[in-house]
Amino acid sequence: MPFIPHTDEDIAAMLAEIDVNDIQQLFDEIPKNLQIDELKKIPSGMSEFETTRFMLEKAPNISPGSCFIGAGAYEHHIPAAVWDIVGRGEYYSAYTPYQAEASQGTLQLIYEYQTIMTRLLGLDVSNASMYDGATALVEAVLMAVRIKRGKANRVLVPQSLNPIHRKVLRTFLARQNISLEEIAYSRETGQVDHTAFDKIDTQSVAALIIPQPNFFGVLEDVDALTNKAKSMDAISIAYVNPLAMSLLKEPGAWGDDGVDIACGEGQPLGVPLASGGPYFGFMCCRKQHVRQMPGRIVGRTHDKDGQQGFVLTLQAREQHIRRSKATSNICTNQGLMVTAATIYMSILGAAGMRQAATLSHQKSIDLQNQLQNIPGVDVVFTSPKFHEFVVCFNKPVATVLRQMSDAGLQAGYSLQEHYPELKNCLLVCVTETKTKKDIENYVQVLTHILTSEESIAC
Repeated sequence: MPFIPHTDEDIAAMLAEIDVNDIQQLFDEIPKNLQIDELKKIPSGMSEFETTRFMLEKAPNISPGSCFIGAGAYEHHIPAAVWDIVGRGEYYSAYTPYQAEASQGTLQLIYEYQTIMTRLLGLDVSNASMYDGATALVEAVLMAVRIKRGKANRVLVPQSLNPIHRKVLRTFLARQNISLEEIAYSRETGQVDHTAFDKIDTQSVAALIIPQPNFFGVLEDVDALTNKAKSMDAISIAYVNPLAMSLLKEPGAWGDDGVDIACGEGQPLGVPLASGGPYFGFMCCRKQHVRQMPGRIVGRTHDKDGQQGFVLTLQAREQHIRRSKATSNICTNQGLMVTAATIYMSILGAAGMRQAATLSHQKSIDLQNQLQNIPGVDVVFTSPKFHEFVVCFNKPVATVLRQMSDAGLQAGYSLQEHYPELKNCLLVCVTETKTKKDIENYVQVLTHILTSEESIAC
């Protein structure tokens, strides 16, 4: 049963109806000596998150474990109100509003989503979301090549970009006559190796992808990379964590003029992990590129009577019928996930999102600092991070992960499959959902594992 609190206006209206000035008058028959101002012996209340954790710990036969895995999908606290509202009948439709006669409620929600995303990313225009983050990146690359009007077809892709997304790029673009060229990362800092650009022919470069933060959790020098793209006359594509953007400089302010396109995975904005999906992608761009942006845009207008209304301002209808010539052939925009994200961002507001991002960063640094004191653990990269970091162990990472799992800890994401040079390295993520007890338990269990058996050097 949903909790529907009364607003101040509701309370005032009800009191006026019964001709009472304030609520306290309703208790005037109780003698003053029996009334108290506060419940001094009752402990202060817990937050929704604290109450949920408390109930899980008390519940029998439930052991969800403690998740420190990130790598592109993140466990954040989602207020119960988000999905309670999403589950209402007028919202509970996961599919795309194709037609102009889509409901005003749906159109208004998408309009508000677009408004929030443009402010969050500092760009002019947002579409009505996309299928997921990886395909949003593919669409951004295709969009960049269209903007260059066939004059350039080379795309520079940092090795520090999510390796799964690099695979998706190769899969989608293999038959598109687009060349993907990887840019190495610095083994010391974890950032893009800027000296690698000295070896690159800057002719016919269509786009440069700029991750922030990158797959290692490291913060890139986005100003330098954005200006580098401009110097090559290439389109700059930011691939960002949207929650991090509430704390970091927005893509529209990177470098001298900002990026051309920003995209990413929207899962951190109120969408549960859910065994891998469904998630949703987002995309924003500068106004001058809007005709090349896939998807649809909802706008606000007024009818002949002056009443406010919402309409599909821009819809590339060709994407439904022109096949390979379309701006996009992926029509699903994960409308239900976008509904949840819009409600999540509205409930938290700018201050709440910034607090969640700040707590995630602070707790990540706390765990990283404590792990550095454990014999057999080395922090790999020196650059500043957001809420993920890489550590190297003096024993096989597979063994560490198995033993941590036995202790109820999902300890992180092994990097050696995608980055063989980072053997026995683990990507660890900490979000605002981790308590001091969670972090202490992680440190204690890992310390026991690394000091109890014979180890090997990193």
